[in-house]
Amino acid sequence: MRTADFNFVLPSELIAQRPAPRRDESRLLVLNRDGGRIEHRRFRDLLEFLRAGDVLVLNNSRVIPARLRGANAGTGGQFEILLLEESAPNDWWAMLRPGRRARVGAQIAIHDPDGNSAGIHAAVVETNDEGNRRLKFSGTPDIRGQLERLGETPLPPYIHRDHEFPEDRERYQTVFARNGGSVAAPTAGLHFTAELIEQIRGRGVQVCFVTLHVGPGTFLPVKTEILAGHKMHEERFEAGEETARIVNEASSSGRRVIAVGTTTVRVLESIAAQNNGKIIENTGKTRIFIHPPFRFQIVDALLTNFHLPCSTLLMLASAFAAPGETRGREIILTAYTEAIRERYRFYSYGDAMLIL
Repeated sequence: MRTADFNFVLPSELIAQRPAPRRDESRLLVLNRDGGRIEHRRFRDLLEFLRAGDVLVLNNSRVIPARLRGANAGTGGQFEILLLEESAPNDWWAMLRPGRRARVGAQIAIHDPDGNSAGIHAAVVETNDEGNRRLKFSGTPDIRGQLERLGETPLPPYIHRDHEFPEDRERYQTVFARNGGSVAAPTAGLHFTAELIEQIRGRGVQVCFVTLHVGPGTFLPVKTEILAGHKMHEERFEAGEETARIVNEASSSGRRVIAVGTTTVRVLESIAAQNNGKIIENTGKTRIFIHPPFRFQIVDALLTNFHLPCSTLLMLASAFAAPGETRGREIILTAYTEAIRERYRFYSYGDAMLIL
């Protein structure tokens, strides 16, 4: 398939810049794959579409305050740093802007949120083919322990902020976040309240978790003309023994496995692809690229947000709309056309879609 097949026009005013007043007050578009019927609901109505015996799987990765600011210790030139992955204490791969000035050997003085020196430096020691920089920090035993004080919430580039809003630190985080490591939120989970999760459990639905640390590649559009030429970004994941047991028991007994978010789908289907359709306790990295006509082995229903044109997330949703076929693109784009007409909010702080 061609990347251009997944393009669409979105009015800029539908790109949500702030979250809904309450997590569960977002809108919910329900897409029934059999017949393509669409319902317009509120997110709290999700309960009506769940039944006893279902398994709901969520991504419990926690967003870290991964955006730092600093200045070249020699020239005073300003840098914005987005930490990507920790290799060891005080040793991180990062994206820097402007990248062309972040040459190997550069020393960057890290600033606090008020623009004052934090007494911490980052040395650029290496670059890679993707243009990222490896940084070695000094002046602190471990920069990770300083992020709550010095860092900012790493909102995606389409959410415009001159500075961090206090609400972002709390709202760009799921209520069930546990394992720190993401530089972007698993946004389908942002709609849940702790009360709603308890109500879901009260319906006889089993709730379990995986971890996938979301990287900035999740926002990048596919730039190759043909999908097969796209190199998928790599993300770290973990699935525990209890989740593996719960999901396998549900699958073997014909009960639904409902994935919250494309990140959860990527974990489950990555593991299943390597283990004859079974989920096992596992820790690793995945580059799985799910697009039509992908055949799903684990996931039976998907809760997700509305995604960027030509993004891998949109392609995954299209694959799920018609597993094993290519017509899912038309189904999803038709639903998106309806969502635009009904003024749904798109992207990270936007509304949700449930595909059944």
